[in-house]
Amino acid sequence: MNPVPRRAQVERKTHETQIQLELNVDGSGKGDLNSGVPFLDHMLTLFAVHGFFDLKLKAHGDVEIDDHHTVEDTGITLGMAFKSALGDKKGIQRYGHAVVPMDEACATVTLDISNRPYLVYQTPPLAERVGRFETELAPEFFRAFCLHAGVTLHIKVDSGVNTHHILEAIFKAWGRAMDEATRHDQRRTDIPSSKGSL
Repeated sequence: MNPVPRRAQVERKTHETQIQLELNVDGSGKGDLNSGVPFLDHMLTLFAVHGFFDLKLKAHGDVEIDDHHTVEDTGITLGMAFKSALGDKKGIQRYGHAVVPMDEACATVTLDISNRPYLVYQTPPLAERVGRFETELAPEFFRAFCLHAGVTLHIKVDSGVNTHHILEAIFKAWGRAMDEATRHDQRRTDIPSSKGSL
């Protein structure tokens, strides 16, 4: 068991969105998601389940305009929550990698909790929408997460035709990679960097 609970509560309010988020890094995969964007809720549920994170989200945004602000601000808030919950990052594995298939789609996610935010996002051509969800919002979500979590994130999908399958594989792989990277390494008690800081 981890000696200190790694949890965070973050509230973000702007003229466009109001978001409340609770995160338990050492959870059991329970998701209670209500962003007002059903497809995002579905994807974050997959992230929580496959990453063993407990995640509670309640968001109100200007979805009557479009979903952009809510999706991006949810990424910001989730990034802030991980940064807060992980604290000084002592003892974590830091790096995570996962490959997840979903029928014809296969996503690879590799990441570094390094305080060096960067996103590489490579997929086959996607349909413009899945239901009402605009698929161009997916990289906006991940970019916002990276900037506020301090994560280098490489997402690469080598095969896939069905857009839902591609995005589902990505979010599952992201959950598994974050789970690996946030785990405690029993051999390490310090910050996982030769520089002594992240």
